[in-house]
Amino acid sequence: MTSNLPFENPNIAANYETWYFTEGEKAASQEKSLIKHLLSRYDRARTILEVGSGTGYFSHWMEGLGYEIFALDISRIMIWEANRNHRLTCIQGDAMALPFPSQSFDLIVMITTLEFISDPIQALSEAFRVARQGLILGVINKHSLLGWRYRQKDGPIWSVAKLYTPRELIRLVSGFTSEQDDITYKTALWPFFPGTSKFPWGGFIGLSVKLSSKRR
Repeated sequence: MTSNLPFENPNIAANYETWYFTEGEKAASQEKSLIKHLLSRYDRARTILEVGSGTGYFSHWMEGLGYEIFALDISRIMIWEANRNHRLTCIQGDAMALPFPSQSFDLIVMITTLEFISDPIQALSEAFRVARQGLILGVINKHSLLGWRYRQKDGPIWSVAKLYTPRELIRLVSGFTSEQDDITYKTALWPFFPGTSKFPWGGFIGLSVKLSSKRR
């Protein structure tokens, strides 16, 4: 998925979800609220493949919303933690060569995954190949206060991450879409209020690509 992956470190994997229940609890709640809003655009979606599922935090949450979830990650350590913590349907695999036939899942979801992929074009190509209804991305915004803070970090995770702006994400996904497909985004994790906005400067970008029924 990328060179120099930090996620094979057992210590990082074992403590990965601690952030969601401590200092990151409010941020995680806002991220989930935005992702849930984007999920609501797909009223017929039942199956979701989360690519780059890590320890399964978001996969477990989406399963609780009633979806049939498949959690894929390249890291065997992260997969082990996901099975231990959440008992999910987990698959070890590479985002750039998904081990599934075309149109295998209603939705593909990638939350803080694209930042760690060495070839995002190939990964998105694979995501669109196996999706029936669409794609949802959750990405840290490069043009935000939060993005600036992450870029200053020198730890093993964010020091290797590539952040994106909403415009860059739209440009990336547009290479795989047609005029009939519906691309929309909102941002969350604003410094002064907990909601979402169409303005492109919130710390967390939620982007949805709803594929036209003509493509299916």
